Amino acid sequence: MSTLRAWLTPARPGDPVKITDPTERRAITIELIIVLTVTLGLSGLQSLLALLDSLMRPEPLADQHVAINAPQAQLGLLDMLAQLTNVLRLCAWGGLGAFLLWRGGIALWRVGLDCSRPGRDFVDGLGLAALIGIPGLGLYLIAHALGLSLTVQPSTLDSTWWRAPVLTLAAFGNSFAEEVLVVAYLLTRLRQLGWSENRALWLSAVLRGSYHLYQGFGGFVGNVVMGLVYGRAWQRTNRLWPLIIGHALIDVVAFVGYAALRGRVGWLP
Repeated sequence: MSTLRAWLTPARPGDPVKITDPTERRAITIELIIVLTVTLGLSGLQSLLALLDSLMRPEPLADQHVAINAPQAQLGLLDMLAQLTNVLRLCAWGGLGAFLLWRGGIALWRVGLDCSRPGRDFVDGLGLAALIGIPGLGLYLIAHALGLSLTVQPSTLDSTWWRAPVLTLAAFGNSFAEEVLVVAYLLTRLRQLGWSENRALWLSAVLRGSYHLYQGFGGFVGNVVMGLVYGRAWQRTNRLWPLIIGHALIDVVAFVGYAALRGRVGWLP
């Protein structure tokens, strides 16, 4: 019970100083709105619209398909370059969040983006991947069976020599952008504005769920749970690399594993 209570009660190591100057607070608020609007906040709005469109179609959600990594060009080389461009955009989104924190006087080691303990960060990342990935797959299969989720295809890329490495890079791009922006950047800025840890955590988790709404209600709920767990882990440790590693491993298994197993096993929708 004491361990659970300690987990539910966030620690605040290395807190940034709460900003009280009205002008500076207004600047941070505007910065948050702009950054989230052009990155994952806009993705959340587009995802909501995609879900509404799916709900208005005559076929049930489970009979509809959505691909996460789909071909973007007919010529293989151009398709590879288009996929890598998406990876570059995601890394740039994460880099923007990290840069704004650094430019605002917050050293990146304070949010856990240093390389001081790579071994432990990797082990912790493995634990987070197992904690979220296995139940997450079960939740998706249940939601799909109940008609609450679309049929999610992590990859519909053709079988080419570059598919596995590009999907691995895509997994890293997703994890880097999401964990830097939705966890380190957003929660740090909300700390500076004086938000409570729990209130900020819920906003971060709901935002994470929002840009997965295109997958259906199962994707939303599963990612809100992931956001609560990952966000709390960061609030207690201020280490970001385990989150990035754990998230990337989940996506690598989903992207590359699905591409390898598609059409070969009967339990995948």
